[in-house]
Amino acid sequence: MANRDVAAHVAKIAEHGYAIVEDAIDLELVDRLLERIDALHAELSIAPASNVFEGAKTLRAYNLLARGDVFAEVPVHPHVLPIVEGVLDAGCLVSSLSSIAILPGEQAQPMHADDQLIPLLRPHVPLVCNTMWALTDFTRANGATRFVPGTHLADAIPDPFGEHAGALFAEMKRGSVLVWNGSLWHGGGANTTSERRIGLAMNYCAGWMRQQENQQLGIPLEIAKRFSPRLRKLAGFGLYKRLLGHIDKCSPVDLLDGTAPRRVVGE
Repeated sequence: MANRDVAAHVAKIAEHGYAIVEDAIDLELVDRLLERIDALHAELSIAPASNVFEGAKTLRAYNLLARGDVFAEVPVHPHVLPIVEGVLDAGCLVSSLSSIAILPGEQAQPMHADDQLIPLLRPHVPLVCNTMWALTDFTRANGATRFVPGTHLADAIPDPFGEHAGALFAEMKRGSVLVWNGSLWHGGGANTTSERRIGLAMNYCAGWMRQQENQQLGIPLEIAKRFSPRLRKLAGFGLYKRLLGHIDKCSPVDLLDGTAPRRVVGE
């Protein structure tokens, strides 16, 4: 992606809280992701959750970096990661990677902000930058993410079941990606069709924050060893600003490589 395109998306997120990157993902990768997600639904016997937030007719698979090599292509995608880095910085981390299949008959998800558990006054600097990959077409009828533009600058979190004037729907073709500031008010839409809506929630956070999913314990070391250097850092097997996350003043990447610890903190 050209630098000017990245800058335009970052500027839109700063102003409106979101941007849609059309045709960002090659459809061959989309197909491979769908194939693996369908296999996981069967392998893990995934069923809808029993709470209103996750949905009574929604299938969710979590910790995907540990569940198939194809998912390693997602956090580092060159059409998405540079935008996220522009919102946060290059030291950002993978917060979570999960799939969300909204089935026919599902109701709208409660409106929320992804950073609403963080006890800071609002508005604040971007702490979270999340993305939704459309693996199937997203329409208003089948559960496209709904959101309220500009609410990333609000001084409060939303009423989860209230009326939200000005809400829009992220209608987009498969292969497109919605990117948003984690303070933006949003939620999954209702699916009134006979088809499922499948998305991939690739979420990032600032490098100094605790990740939503514990990547270091959730990803077996044998799998993490196969990650590219960039993905290792994104997953937390690295340092933030050459300090946060060290082990005896050394980078945790040495534990993956089996090399002698190399002191990098304070050098």
